[in-house]
Amino acid sequence: MPESAAARWKLVLGSAADANNQTPFSPDYQGMDQVLTALYDEQDGKERKAGLGGSAPRVSRWLGDIRTYFPSDVVAVMQRDAMDRLGLQQLLMEPEILRTVQADVQLVGTLLSLSRVMPQKVKHTAREVVRKVVQELEQKLSNPLRQAVQGALSRAVRNPRPRYREIDWGATIRVNLKHYQPAQRTIIPERLVGFGRRGQALKEIVLCVDQSGSMASSVVYTGVFGAVLASIKAVKTHMVVFDTAVVNLSENLQDPVDLLFGVQLGGGTDINLALTYCQQLITRPTDTILVLVSDLYEGGNEAAMIKRAAALKAAGVTVVALLALSDEGAPSFDRRVAEKLATFDIPSFACTPAQFPELMAAAIQGRELKV
Repeated sequence: MPESAAARWKLVLGSAADANNQTPFSPDYQGMDQVLTALYDEQDGKERKAGLGGSAPRVSRWLGDIRTYFPSDVVAVMQRDAMDRLGLQQLLMEPEILRTVQADVQLVGTLLSLSRVMPQKVKHTAREVVRKVVQELEQKLSNPLRQAVQGALSRAVRNPRPRYREIDWGATIRVNLKHYQPAQRTIIPERLVGFGRRGQALKEIVLCVDQSGSMASSVVYTGVFGAVLASIKAVKTHMVVFDTAVVNLSENLQDPVDLLFGVQLGGGTDINLALTYCQQLITRPTDTILVLVSDLYEGGNEAAMIKRAAALKAAGVTVVALLALSDEGAPSFDRRVAEKLATFDIPSFACTPAQFPELMAAAIQGRELKV
């Protein structure tokens, strides 16, 4: 239903121009009003004026919201305004200042969101900032993930003729309990079970990542973890990002900075399209783990998305819906979709970066997935 002229003027002037709320907003106009208020704060009942300061997480979410409500040419203008008015003008326009800021995951998300309107003179410095944060995350997170995955892989493949140091004593005892000798009070093992390795990739991991604005931190962490997984020869890793289109960034996994700058934060969400693409990548379903990093707010065909996720699970793929991969607390997500996925034994939960290695280890070994 078309909005009234009064509603449009209220959107231009701000909600303060209608203090008694005599002109109600539709849900879409209410969302537009919120993002416009964040950027163009009104003063004394006059037209909207510049004047917002905001934290990096708030700015990152705002950048995703404006893509929901405005066409791309308007978004470009608003992003340039944001760089002037959200306290980011000095930060992003002056490379010398950008080098001195306290860089963190939220700032990286903001820089990635603005990368396509960022002045050329700042892009090199922005990459330096992103690389610094990525290197710090790799130093902190790579060893735990590598050890957890390699340990889980070695235990997932049994060696029927193990050397002494390769013997899995727990499994060996279990399969030889029938050979217990009461007189000697011991077990005489007829078969040894050992941990083993193979030269080929034992598992395939597909990271399917929602690049909407609210997922900024999750995208950064997933990019770093994806690069670590890609360095493990026994694992074949795919990195797929999506909004209303799908982009395969697997070739960029060798350099997580290049990978992250290949992400375009913000936009719509078509999870079904992304799962359809990922399904085509899978050649060994029972040896594949698909991690869907998304808040599950589906902008495409929800019923088809649920059906496709169920089909992947039925084919033997280990499917996990990771609602958030960050330290930012409980995420917002579509509970209805999470509940529907649960009926097909597809778990949905948030996960901190510190918990991710154990998640992957459990998935590789076929253990119950929970955090």
